[in-house]
Amino acid sequence: MFESLEIPELPSRRPGRTTLLIATAAVLGLVAGTCAGYLVQADREPTKLPSLSQPVLAQAKGEGPEPLSAAQDRRVRTDGDLRKLLLTKPKGARADEYLSSGDGWMDLADYAGGYGMPGSVFGTLVGYEFRRAAVTGWTTGDYGVQIRLVQFRQAEILGAAESVDQSYYDDEDEYGTKSYPVPGTGDGMAYVHTESDEGEGDYSAEAHAWRGDIALEIWVYDSKPIPGQRIVDLAKRQMERL
Repeated sequence: MFESLEIPELPSRRPGRTTLLIATAAVLGLVAGTCAGYLVQADREPTKLPSLSQPVLAQAKGEGPEPLSAAQDRRVRTDGDLRKLLLTKPKGARADEYLSSGDGWMDLADYAGGYGMPGSVFGTLVGYEFRRAAVTGWTTGDYGVQIRLVQFRQAEILGAAESVDQSYYDDEDEYGTKSYPVPGTGDGMAYVHTESDEGEGDYSAEAHAWRGDIALEIWVYDSKPIPGQRIVDLAKRQMERL
């Protein structure tokens, strides 16, 4: 029916003699071309590349930018007259008698002298790099307020933060004290002492906070218990001025 077909064999994939000769010649030509390229490049003058150092640019002439205002840079305010940042005495209030003899400033000795152990406090303040303190105060009847802005140089230590940290109460119940955070100050705290001082009928509250290189201290005194919101509001308004 069908005749058997004879299928021819495929040619071998092994290169013959002629193929080998052509491949060898191509390789030798490539090697020779590469060597010639190296020889030509070696005879050429070295290429001079531009120096990595840049020429000194002439300084621009004309006036520099305007300095930042106090609203843009708080250091403009705090490096000036700190007394201008203190809360103003309310209308009708009298100046605090303890502070009336001064000019609104306290040096290191005066500030340390307000503590029970001034010698020890003096040394501590030196370590905290005390710079200066601005103070104000007033009284209205039996109600009195004292405010201090204590500034530190802070070259090697955060004196403002360290000073405030020393003012925190470890055990509030022992002193009959209630604490309240001061909004907008991070870790600022106000303390209301619910027990009168030594049975004399005087109540007190205090607030401590810091911002930058300034520590805030506020003391409030009254013949009756002091609401926590009163000292908190006072501290908040003062911190908003820093």
